[in-house]
Amino acid sequence: MSDRIDPYGKYNFAVELDGLTRAGFRSCSGLDVSQQAGTYREGTDRNLGMRKVPGLVTYGDITLSRGISNDNKLWEWRQQVATGNLERHDISIVLLDDTGSAKVRWNLFACWPTKWTGPELDATADEFAIETLVLACERIEVDTWT
Repeated sequence: MSDRIDPYGKYNFAVELDGLTRAGFRSCSGLDVSQQAGTYREGTDRNLGMRKVPGLVTYGDITLSRGISNDNKLWEWRQQVATGNLERHDISIVLLDDTGSAKVRWNLFACWPTKWTGPELDATADEFAIETLVLACERIEVDTWT
């Protein structure tokens, strides 16, 4: 027997809003954490090079896409923010295995929509109408990674 470990497929995931699965999404991108490296040198350093010190942590914007249906909650949330009523929500992106079991859970904190994009409409296309929502978040943590 080998100890082969296969990677999880990217096609099976769920998006939870405040702990509840809100809707099925077609795609999710932007899970990103980065940190700038600042340079620093004291006058008494014997080394002529610069020290690298960690800077601020930044989190990427999350982009979610789904087929438009009669559920307009994402549009309403964006409209609330646009009119000055900032409502933040915690969101989880959950990667599932082929049996539907949660394997990786990324928790995104204090999210709010910065952009909503409606579908490209084309009478000659045989495709679904897709809406896209871009979310800003203040922090990303991994809750589960099995």
